Amino acid sequence: MNEQRYQTIEQQISPKPPIGMNMLKAFLVGGIICAIGQAISYFYIIFFDFTEQTAGNPTVATIIFIAMLLTGFGLYRKLGQFAGAGSAVPVSGFGNAVISASIEHRTEGFVLGVGSSMFKLAGSVILFGVVSAFFVALIKLILVTIGVVSW
Repeated sequence: MNEQRYQTIEQQISPKPPIGMNMLKAFLVGGIICAIGQAISYFYIIFFDFTEQTAGNPTVATIIFIAMLLTGFGLYRKLGQFAGAGSAVPVSGFGNAVISASIEHRTEGFVLGVGSSMFKLAGSVILFGVVSAFFVALIKLILVTIGVVSW
């Protein structure tokens, strides 16, 4: 059987994924995660006297922490199976990915298993964030120096 005929038969036999329903699930779950993040942000603003600008960092840290707890209890995997990208795209997906790698390699020990696996993903994300922030700050400094924008 040649490859083209095989692909034709496979397309005929394979069930069509419910793309519309998958998009709706991803949209709703992603929106709910973002709404929870907004509620956490308001919590920090109301009870801890943060401003809208300063509440962002603790809000992100809290969402990542909650996602890590849910991953540890095995609940985030079920959410990911239901919602797909709706649970992976928000920042909670980052926390899930970091902890999932650590849990998978915990038998290798805390340093070589958990620690190194955690930073396989987190290290590249943190590095990209730091380098991106450096270049954005450098561009802003240049634009401020030549008088295009002001601080």
